[in-house]
Amino acid sequence: MLELHYGPGACSFVPHVALEAIKGATGEDFVARPVKLHKGEQRSAEYLAINPNAQVPTLVVDGKPLSQIVAICDYLDRRYPQVGLMPTESWARAQAMSQFLWMNNTVHTTFTHVFMPDKFCEGEASQAELKRFNAALYRTQLERIQGWIASADPYWFGERLAFHDAYALTLLRWGGFAGIDPDSLPAYKAYIDRVAEHPAVTAAIAREGIKLSTFRKS
Repeated sequence: MLELHYGPGACSFVPHVALEAIKGATGEDFVARPVKLHKGEQRSAEYLAINPNAQVPTLVVDGKPLSQIVAICDYLDRRYPQVGLMPTESWARAQAMSQFLWMNNTVHTTFTHVFMPDKFCEGEASQAELKRFNAALYRTQLERIQGWIASADPYWFGERLAFHDAYALTLLRWGGFAGIDPDSLPAYKAYIDRVAEHPAVTAAIAREGIKLSTFRKS
C-alpha cells in the first residue's frame, strides 16, 4: 500500500499527480493524507515520526517512509516503469533527471527565498530586498523552462505525462506569489493549461482544492 502525505499546493503535488497517473494506468490506488502546512501540522509529533525534516512530501510504502521529492519520484518511476513518468533510454533519462534536479534544487530554492525570506535573513528591509532579488531571478528561471517546453507535444516528453509536467505546473503556479503574471509567459501558460486537462492532474488539483493561477493584479 502506498500512502502519500502532501501539502495542498506544495511540491508534493508532483508525486500526487504521478500516483494518480499510476492509478489510471495500473488500477493501483493509494491513500492521500493532507498535511496542513499553514497550521504547522508538519511539525506535529506524529508527522515528525515519519519525516523528521518536517517537510512534504512523504511516501509511506508498506509502512516504511521515504522523503525527498526526487527520491520519491525515482522510486515511483522504477516501480512502475510502464507508466512512462521518465524516459527509459539511459542518456535521455540522465538528461531528464538533470532537468528535474535543477527544478528542485535551484528553481524551487529560489522561490523559497521569495516566499519565506525570514528563513534566510532578519529585518524587514533585508527581507524585502531578498524577496525582490529572488522574484526577478525566479522569472528568468521560468523563462528557461518556457524555452524547454517550446516543443512539448502535448507534454514535456511527448504523449505521456511526466513528473516534469507536474513540477512545471507547480512552479508557474507559485510564480503568482512572486508577482509574475502567467499571461506574461504565454507559451508556458498554454502548455500548463493543456497539462491541467490531463485526468491525473485534474484529480490532484481537485483533491488539493487549489487554483491554477495565484496571480493577483495590483
